[in-house]
Amino acid sequence: MIGENNIDCNNANCKMLEYETVIGLEVHIELATNTKIFCGCSTTFGEEENVNICPVCTGMPGSVPVLNKKVVEYAIAVGLALHGNITPITRFDRKNYFYPDNPQGYQISQLYFPIVTGGFLTIQGEDGNKNIRIHELHMEEDAGKLIHDEKEKFSYIDFNRSGVPLIEIVTEPDMRSAGEVMEFLETLKSRIQYLGVSDCKLQEGSMRVDVNLSVRKKGDTKLGTRTEMKNLNSFRGIQRAIADETKRQIALLESGKVVERETRRWDDTKGTSYSMRSKEDAMDYRYFPEPDLPPVIISNDWIEKIKKKEPEFREEKIIRYQSQYGISEYDSRLLTETKEMAACFEETIVHFNQPKEVANWLMVETLSLLKEKGLDSTKLLFSPKQLASLLTMIYNKVINRTVAKEVFEAIFGTDLCPVEYVAAHNLSMIQDEERIIQIVEQVIGENEQSVQDYIAGKKRAMGFLVGQVMKATKGKADPQKVNELVQVCLERFIKSEV
Repeated sequence: MIGENNIDCNNANCKMLEYETVIGLEVHIELATNTKIFCGCSTTFGEEENVNICPVCTGMPGSVPVLNKKVVEYAIAVGLALHGNITPITRFDRKNYFYPDNPQGYQISQLYFPIVTGGFLTIQGEDGNKNIRIHELHMEEDAGKLIHDEKEKFSYIDFNRSGVPLIEIVTEPDMRSAGEVMEFLETLKSRIQYLGVSDCKLQEGSMRVDVNLSVRKKGDTKLGTRTEMKNLNSFRGIQRAIADETKRQIALLESGKVVERETRRWDDTKGTSYSMRSKEDAMDYRYFPEPDLPPVIISNDWIEKIKKKEPEFREEKIIRYQSQYGISEYDSRLLTETKEMAACFEETIVHFNQPKEVANWLMVETLSLLKEKGLDSTKLLFSPKQLASLLTMIYNKVINRTVAKEVFEAIFGTDLCPVEYVAAHNLSMIQDEERIIQIVEQVIGENEQSVQDYIAGKKRAMGFLVGQVMKATKGKADPQKVNELVQVCLERFIKSEV
């Protein structure tokens, strides 16, 4: 592939091992408040264009912003989860730039006194645990969205997103590979979702990532010239962009050219990036304090109240599940992948105290149905109490596992009571042993060849006979009991023949 300036990026492959990639991130998170950051308009995603707007979020002259307190609380919660320092007196600034989807001609953001400074997030790095340092976290408003009509050659502006509250998390350049970037983003996403402050859906834009990347010879301490990669709307796209930009920069340096400091746009379809503009410094935005918003004073009492609401995060649950329930690390990771799955697991064992059984059902049957229906584990369509009732019926041998799977699939999207469903459809196991014996004897009598195969040592023949009995009972017999009775009846039949 020929990159920019006619550099053959593939020729850099042999030089890759001589270089080190240095990566820092700017992560924008849309907060899950009901209303926007400076007005009362709804933040609902997917509405008709330009319905959730007002004079404030469309930048009409004379309109005045009023800060949403919930935005501040959410920002503090994330800052605490990242071990950051909360700024006691924080304020907003105007970031001045012109762009069609920026209605005021400036963005209300934070430069001089961001709400959070410092902090770190621990990840599983390439050489063990690694702390990725946080430079700062600040609050700001989102811009609108440009919609391009290629057929009509027009661009339209949807201001529904304008004024949606954002936090921007800026890391130090501590990551050295796409793998570490993915680990950081997955860990960050999990923490924020557990806090309940955002759904972090990249496909809907509620989590957006800009990658700042440079390369340098291994052993060098001076940072290289960095570029900023935008338009990264999937984790796969982020990985591909990092690989492509690393190769491009190495190829430039190896050919004696320089890396320009610029903002680049990633084209995931073409698998390459192109230059958008030279990278701005803060001074280019002509920041100055926002005159319409007073400073925000954050007391220690307010911080403590938010801290007390902090949930048990995924990393902590993984450790606890192993020690408290004897569940493997791998299974614990699956169960805690989303806070909804973890909550379902914990609430189910309150009603059915068999943790491993609950875990197996969630990891196998539940995940299988979610995949089949195109859902993820944030969309559980049944209550833990109903799942506990179903598992209790299996445990008490009211129904067998085969029937239980059918019942679970039937009630999965309706949350019907499994006990009532089993009763209404007459699905309880046949408890009358004499009746099962009659069916077994009938099956043996009707399948002479299978009996002869069994006598000849073909043990699979017994499995066929068991299957026929289960079919005759419409799956309502206990498979273990059927196995025992088929064995007994076969032995009795063989003796009678002798």
